[in-house]
This record gives sequence, C-alpha cells and structure tokens, in this order.
Amino acid sequence: MEPKKHIIVIGAGFAGLNCARKLAKQDGVRITLIDRHNYTQFQPLFYQVAAGLLAPSNVSFSLRNILIRHANIEVKMAEIASVDLNTRTAVTADGQTYQGDYLVLAAGSQPDFFDIPGAGKNSFPLYSLHDAELLRSRILAVLEAADRDPSLIAKGALNFVVVGAGATGTEMAGTLGDVMHRVLKDEYPGLPLNEVRIILVDRGSAVLSAFSAKAQTYAVKMLEERGVEIRLRTAVKEVASGHVVLSDETIIRTHTVIWAGGLKASGLSAGSGDRTGAGGRLNIQPDLTVLGFPGVYGLGDFANISGKDGKPLPQLASVAEQSGKWGARNIAADIAGEPGTPFDYLDKGIMAMIGRNAAVAEVGENRHELQGPVAFAMWIGVHAALLSTTRARIEAFVEWAWDYFGKIKGDRVLDRFSQENIRWSDDEDTSEAGAPKPQ
Repeated sequence: MEPKKHIIVIGAGFAGLNCARKLAKQDGVRITLIDRHNYTQFQPLFYQVAAGLLAPSNVSFSLRNILIRHANIEVKMAEIASVDLNTRTAVTADGQTYQGDYLVLAAGSQPDFFDIPGAGKNSFPLYSLHDAELLRSRILAVLEAADRDPSLIAKGALNFVVVGAGATGTEMAGTLGDVMHRVLKDEYPGLPLNEVRIILVDRGSAVLSAFSAKAQTYAVKMLEERGVEIRLRTAVKEVASGHVVLSDETIIRTHTVIWAGGLKASGLSAGSGDRTGAGGRLNIQPDLTVLGFPGVYGLGDFANISGKDGKPLPQLASVAEQSGKWGARNIAADIAGEPGTPFDYLDKGIMAMIGRNAAVAEVGENRHELQGPVAFAMWIGVHAALLSTTRARIEAFVEWAWDYFGKIKGDRVLDRFSQENIRWSDDEDTSEAGAPKPQ
C-alpha cells in the first residue's frame, strides 16, 4: 500500500484551516496542522470583543473540537521558529521538526508599526484575541479609574485615539462611540461620558479608502454622529504612555491608543529571504506555489496573492478563505499528477459596520452599494455565516439581538489586571517649556 502523502499546514486562520479541512476529504493524505494556539480566531470581530459587545468565546473556537471528525488531521500546538523550503521542513521553537511532502505557509499577519517611536510598546493593536482582551480591559480600566477619581479626566482618561481609518479602525471607532454614548450611561451614571473623546487619525485623505466616495461620506457622517473626531492627512509621530504626538505637532493626552494602522506578515516570513515582497509577505505564483520550491504553498495574509488584474489582493477574510480552499485543490491535483490552476478570486464585495444600524456594503465585482439598516443586516448575516460553528452563530446572533433591541448584555469584565497599572503621571512631560499645549 502506497504511504499517505504528508501535508504540513502552518497557521490555523481562515487560510490554513480551510486548506486543511478541504484536504481532509481526500483519500491517501494525512495533515499536520500547526498553530501557536489550540484555537482558531475570527479576526473581523475582535473589535466587538474589545468594545465589550461580544465575549471572547464568541470569536475563538477549539481546533480539536472543530476537526474532531477529520481523523486524518493531527493538530499540534507549537510556535514555528523557522522553515526550510528546500526540504519542506518546519522547526518549532523548542527544536521539534515536521517534514512533509507538501508545506503550506499560512502563518497570518501581525501589526506593522512602521518604526514609529513608542507605537509597539504603548499602543493596543487589534489583530489577535489576546489583543482584543487586553484592549477591552484597558478601556474598562480607564473608565473605572475616571469614575473613581474624576481628576484623571484631565490626564486623558477619557481620550481614545484610534490610528488607521481603514475598516478595522473605522469599525472600532464607531462601535466605541456607540458604547460610550449609548450603552454605558446606565452602567456609569456618575461618569461624565459627554467628555469622552474618540479621535480617528489617518495619514490618508479618506475614511474607508477602499470604498466609494458615497460610502466614505456616509461613514464620516455616522462616525461624527457617534462623537468621533476625524483627523485625516495626519500621521502619528510618537506614541508615549501618556500621550501621542501627531504630525502637525498636536499632542493629545491619552492612555488608550488603538492601533489599526497596518499589517505585515508574521515573523516567520523573515526566514524566507528575497522571496518576500510588500509587507514582508511571501511572493507566490498564480497557482499559490513558491517559485523554485515544488510542494510549497503560500496562503492568506502571509502571501502576496494577485487578482485578475495582476494587482495584490487585500488582506481580507474572504481572500484567505478562498485561497485556502484553492491551495487544497491544487495540492490534490498535484498528488494526482495533474497541473495546478491559477487562483481565481470570487470578489463578493466589501463591507464595514460603523455602529448600530449603520453600515456600508459594496456587493459583488460591480460594487452595488448599500447603506444603513439594510447593509447592517447584511453585515450581520455575512459575519455570522463565516463563524466556524453553529453554536457560535447562534450565540453571536443572541448578543447582537440584545444589543439591537436595547437590552445590552455584552461582556465588560476587567479580567486583565495588568491594564489597571496605568502611570497617570506620564503625561506631565508634555507640559515642559516650549512644548505644544496638550489637548
């Protein structure tokens, strides 16, 4: 009996998990799925965890539970330190090695701080479940502190700076505005929530730059209705523990800087040498393989994947999901002695949820535009459908229904106590002689 082909899949995000699941349906294969966590995460909803509208369990799912019916998938929780593309070998941080007939690199992405001083140390990215939980606890910590000691408001306790006006930043800012001005007024009756400032900063000239001008105008209106201040054509020069400095020399006192300013490939890409391109992502061929390395595939946010026009596709969940399934199909074809086919992305459109009853959607390749409650309902339906389990879909629907009809439930538990250790005196260095006056 011919031995089964062994496929190593690194990363259990949208790309890696969909690749493994589709390959598991093939006869004569065994799959080792390796991830640093024993769960998969639903990144598009992290901002709702951070805002306290969803619980962490609504957006994270046990890999072993999801894959329990796939006897030919072996899950390993490990941190991959390096890969050898020539031998299709992955080496873990503790020295274990995994070698396969095929190697699938779907290790995902990490925040790109663009070497801005203090950004990596003092801001809160939103690209993992851990990030979302830390941010949720920081938001609650500053609210509790300001409620206990109102003098901290002058030190920026109620100032929230969101860096990046793409989908993640816009959704975070709008939802945070909803939560602060609609949800929390009964929970914090003694806190002057009218003094909350949410500042959305972007070096570009538009909010939601990937959308149409009409959608951008609508998004700005919805953000402003939620009390969000928008500062475009403005970059962040420095992020300190008690303030941020903008490119126009404005200093904003804040202890909560939310980073949605950009992505780059995970650290594993550093070992790929000159085979990486924009964002440190792996350069791949149209069939998702790495040139010169038979049996090695790059998927999802870890790779620069081109669309029909030859331009790189954005780092979207739909791109990752489809590339995962396509990669699996091409591996199956290779095992059968058939050629792989170029990745053909089906563009279903883009959407963003700005707040309760407020969303924009551009559906299909022709970008049919929707706004308001209709787009909001579509957003809920699409995101619920993408969740990994039926239970998760039901739980998310229940949480959204509670929110929509005004009976807020949410998950506002301050369970990361490290976020309570805020150095409130750190904004005093902005008062030195000659320094611009902090806002």
